[in-house]
Amino acid sequence: MADDKLILLDFWASMFGMRIRISLDEKGIEYEYKEQDLFDKGPLLLQMNPIHKKIPVLIHNGKPVCESLIILQYIDEVWPDKAPLLPSDPYKRTQARFWADFIDKKVYDASRKIWATKGEEQEAGKKDFLEALKMLEGELGEKPYFEGERFGYVDVALVGFYSWFYAYESFGNFSIEADFPKITAWANRCLQRESVAKALVDGKKVHEFSVDLRKRWGIE
Repeated sequence: MADDKLILLDFWASMFGMRIRISLDEKGIEYEYKEQDLFDKGPLLLQMNPIHKKIPVLIHNGKPVCESLIILQYIDEVWPDKAPLLPSDPYKRTQARFWADFIDKKVYDASRKIWATKGEEQEAGKKDFLEALKMLEGELGEKPYFEGERFGYVDVALVGFYSWFYAYESFGNFSIEADFPKITAWANRCLQRESVAKALVDGKKVHEFSVDLRKRWGIE
């Protein structure tokens, strides 16, 4: 599919956008990156994702694909030959989808409360986040990656959050490295991959961004 034209509408700090960048780089697929201003959304984003008006959006030959986990599955189906994300076994595919969905529903919702709220809501978010990481560490076990020896769908779904770990720790006053050594070792293993190292952004830069957002939203 050499004639394919791919455009990724994204935002630098988005863990959801990092997923798409990693998957495209893993498969060696060229694309055009268009950074979006989430506070002043441009006409292309509004045209391509009129329902949610969110990034990331992958535009493939003029047709938009929205929602990061759906985009990952689309990429895997359109370009199946190199670096498959989902397992070939149907049951293992269901398990990978389950844990990716868990990450979006449990990890994201809880982690956002840590940096974007305060007081009791923040504490509740911290508790839920740590519980979610505990479950993920249990699922990871002694494996190098969530699917065993192979870097895949669940790893891509989770690893973008690593860029936010410093912000979570700073606002929540805890240490992921101390409490979850297996998750930390897994993240460092992922970072040895060129696609991950390229996509992830510095945690302190993300922390500064989250501090600015808290000020913008009057959360202090």
